[in-house]
Amino acid sequence: MKLKFDGFILALFCFIVLAYYFPQLYLWQGGQIIGLTTSIGVSLIFFFYGLKLSFQQLKVGLRNWKLHLLVQGATFVLFPLLLLPFYPFVQNELQYDFWLSFFFLAALPSTVSSSVVMVSIARGNISAAIFNASISGLIGVIITPLWMQFFLDFGEIDVFGDVYWGLIKEIIIPVIAGLLLQPYLGKWALRYNRQLTLFDKSVILLIVYCSFAESFVSGVFESMGKLYLLWTFVGVVLLFILVYGLIYVFAKFVLNFNREDCITALFCGSKKSLTHGSVFGKFLFAHSISAGLYFLPLMIFHAFQILVVTVIAQRYHREDTI
Repeated sequence: MKLKFDGFILALFCFIVLAYYFPQLYLWQGGQIIGLTTSIGVSLIFFFYGLKLSFQQLKVGLRNWKLHLLVQGATFVLFPLLLLPFYPFVQNELQYDFWLSFFFLAALPSTVSSSVVMVSIARGNISAAIFNASISGLIGVIITPLWMQFFLDFGEIDVFGDVYWGLIKEIIIPVIAGLLLQPYLGKWALRYNRQLTLFDKSVILLIVYCSFAESFVSGVFESMGKLYLLWTFVGVVLLFILVYGLIYVFAKFVLNFNREDCITALFCGSKKSLTHGSVFGKFLFAHSISAGLYFLPLMIFHAFQILVVTVIAQRYHREDTI
């Protein structure tokens, strides 16, 4: 069995190294130039996303409401509820940052492109996967900040004025604009989907660079050692396995889903979006020196979920062809 190497994962860690040794790009002009660049880039990501949305596939996928409830419930309810019991055990600032970084991961929407691709490889319910992956990001604009405001000190940041308006301005409005222009530019977006995906990843890398550069300059990583990284990795693995297992039990034995719907529930409900996480974090952790710490579990989860789900998807594919 061959596993396709994901160069984006390597690029993520390269940009962290770049942020450590060369934070000057982020510091240039007080970060205003690179901040404006990322804002424009984010808006374009979701504009292109709107251009590529298929109304027909969304309409077809809308019918399977039990599957949708399971996927969105796992994404926005199950994940956070698994982290909440550990909050009372937080005793110091480092433990708080550790827990909050995982809770941020848990509150995020599901990823779009990789979920649909994996469901397609495994021969699951593709139309339902497109619907759930697409609607998840829009729901996350509302739900993720709501979860985070219970535990994150926003300081002088106006949650509803700055955070929500920022997300609406850089996500919702561009998506709507893309949807409106889809009849004219939709075919163009699909034709150049590979190039647009490369653009998306470039913007994410820039956001990751900024977050880690600020954290490195502030010295926030100096308080953590190898044990912190080890526990982060262990926590990510355990969280993924637990969520994946619970979704499997609900889909297979409680709701009695068929094979295609089980695959879609597992792949869409157990994943988290690095794209949305990068964008949401830009507003939720504005001016926070710990932004790099908060992104760490998300990046590890992103790499781990791609590796594991790729293996599982190929296994489902082989079983279906026998």
